[in-house]
Amino acid sequence: MYPTTPPPIHDAPELPRERLLRTGTVTLGDKELLALLIGTGVRDRPAVEVAADLMRRAGGISLLARASPRELSLINGIGSAGAARIAAAFELGRRVADLAHHRHTLGSPEDIYRLLQPRFAGLTQELFLAIGVDLRNGLLDITEIARGSLASVEVHPREVFRPLIRMAAAGAVIVHNHPTGDPAPSREDIELTRRLRQVGRVIGIPIVDHIIIGDRQYCSICEWLGASLDRD
Repeated sequence: MYPTTPPPIHDAPELPRERLLRTGTVTLGDKELLALLIGTGVRDRPAVEVAADLMRRAGGISLLARASPRELSLINGIGSAGAARIAAAFELGRRVADLAHHRHTLGSPEDIYRLLQPRFAGLTQELFLAIGVDLRNGLLDITEIARGSLASVEVHPREVFRPLIRMAAAGAVIVHNHPTGDPAPSREDIELTRRLRQVGRVIGIPIVDHIIIGDRQYCSICEWLGASLDRD
């Protein structure tokens, strides 16, 4: 009996998710990135085919980015869940691009108050934020650290500095509100500021200021106490 040659073994094509995890997002095309948002295929059609069909119907990636969630959900094979994921991804991209191209310069406590006052309007609980800035006081990002009660919020230094380290901040401003309307700092506010400034000096991300926002007014703790804030 003649020896038989074993059939050749072909490696299965690498899926977009596997390639993204191995080499990063830049190695994937538009339809592959879109396929990851769509998730599983529909009616035995791979997600990449569904993504290609979606881009073709929309007229390209730029027009697809402008489609509303309802318009996306009406396309066969996408569904409401897939439409929501796609719309959310494009919106996140727009927000990041807007932040990068229109970076705020935070030169004073008033700049911070004007930027964040709408975010605190109407809140009935204390909200604590950390703002990362670059070497020129340009806004890098705003991170919510904690939410509390009407009268207090619990804040740990590790939760404040973790996002600041990730964004490679050169400095930071911390901000919280007083729902009672009076922005005057409490003894606890002052002690927290001193402690965070000490930690910031150690890790190389100085706390530039601590702003308290009240009812149509604000207070800079650094201006309030001046040099006395730096005592240990």
